[in-house]
Amino acid sequence: MIIKPSITSLFFLALIISFPAKINAQNTFPRIEPESKALDYYRLGVQSGYSWTALAEIGLWASGDANFSGMDKIKSTVSALNSAITPDLSEKEKAEFILSYMHKNILKNYYLYQTRLDTLLSNGRYNCVSSAVFYIILCKAVGINTSGVMTKDHAFAMVHINGQNFDVETTNQYGFDPGNRKEFHDSSGKTTGFAYVPPQNYRDRQTISQIELVSLILNNRIGEYERANNFSASVPLAVDRAALLLGNSYTKTSEVLTSDFLFVDPRKDLMDRLLNYGASLLRSNKEDDGIRWAVFASSIYPDTRWQEFFSAAVNNRISKYIKEKKIQDARNFLENQKSFISEADYVQFDILIVDAEFFNKANDFKTPEEGNEILTAVEKARASGRLPEKRASELLTYIIQKTAMSLCAPPGKDWRAAIRYLENAISKYGPNRELEQSLRTYKANLVADYHNRFAAEWNKKNFDEAERILNEGLAEFPNDKQLLSDKQTIAKNR
Repeated sequence: MIIKPSITSLFFLALIISFPAKINAQNTFPRIEPESKALDYYRLGVQSGYSWTALAEIGLWASGDANFSGMDKIKSTVSALNSAITPDLSEKEKAEFILSYMHKNILKNYYLYQTRLDTLLSNGRYNCVSSAVFYIILCKAVGINTSGVMTKDHAFAMVHINGQNFDVETTNQYGFDPGNRKEFHDSSGKTTGFAYVPPQNYRDRQTISQIELVSLILNNRIGEYERANNFSASVPLAVDRAALLLGNSYTKTSEVLTSDFLFVDPRKDLMDRLLNYGASLLRSNKEDDGIRWAVFASSIYPDTRWQEFFSAAVNNRISKYIKEKKIQDARNFLENQKSFISEADYVQFDILIVDAEFFNKANDFKTPEEGNEILTAVEKARASGRLPEKRASELLTYIIQKTAMSLCAPPGKDWRAAIRYLENAISKYGPNRELEQSLRTYKANLVADYHNRFAAEWNKKNFDEAERILNEGLAEFPNDKQLLSDKQTIAKNR
């Protein structure tokens, strides 16, 4: 199985932030420079190509076998294999014999995620990548030319004999030239769960070099770490893989182009790992570490996406301050970054803070005077562009409603003051459905007040006073149904 590392998505804006010139980031963050062996192995391939012993060593190194403890097992297997191959076998028969020999003597159990060559040698557990790498090493040792093949989530080998190519599904003992083997089709997929992709399906498969196949060991280990959310451990492996395949050009991430090929430019994979680790810091609410990481890594791996990452980190920190209602801290943080960010990004962050500031004030004020002060401030912010028109309108509506409510708060319940205030606001700011609904509510409250006072006097048989109150109400609300009903009550009882 080929484990594709994940790509963490973030919501970005854009900013650059300063960073101390001297910092021992290597003790804090993952290694971002390749092991010397990665570059040595690349140069070896350029200068002389890879012998079978070199491929074996690289496969063990990629597996994390720093002491190359599996090398003796590989050498003894090659020796035994050479002894077992009879001279009368054709090259094609040799290639098929090697697959059979592997399954009879080395490979024991298929395991989806067992991609390491050293583990394969020690206990016989394998997957498509580790078994394919082992197969090409053995083929190389007996002089058979091979390459790798990868599909969306699978890998196998290919041998090249006398101008012919033969696929080799190394996870299956009947996997040599699988398209022509009934035994293979009877068992294919039962062990691994992967269907064979024949050569004619060229859009679903891609031929890769021997060293690219070996590099899939690193790729799978990266994927395993990221599946376990260990993004820190995935970074050095991605660095080493890019250097192994590209040499010193592994840092030129800004030149990477998006590709639809199955084997994506390892520089792009590396950048994804660097950004994924940074994203893991942000998800852990470690914005300061995230910013330090981005500055540290971007100095070696320049890429336009770092600008987006910086902005995401700052956005997260400002959002945290806002959630904690630490508006001044958010403002101070933004101002400290002002000289490093674009004007457009500064405006967006400023809007975010201004909005939060007014929202908090709108929720907290108590008196009409405070409400009017906030209204004036919101109007100024809208006029200067520090608040979008739609948001400013929402805040103005909320503040006006709350101010009107404060005008008729107990014990006075001055409905008329609230009504006059809302009428003036509608006249000033224009038609507003929410304010008009509030106005109708306050008028209904005043009508209810007239009715209740009328009913109280009527029940006490103070008929003249009850009628006076009712007439006062009708003078103000001549068409109100409740007051007209009260008038009929008087008429019926005269």
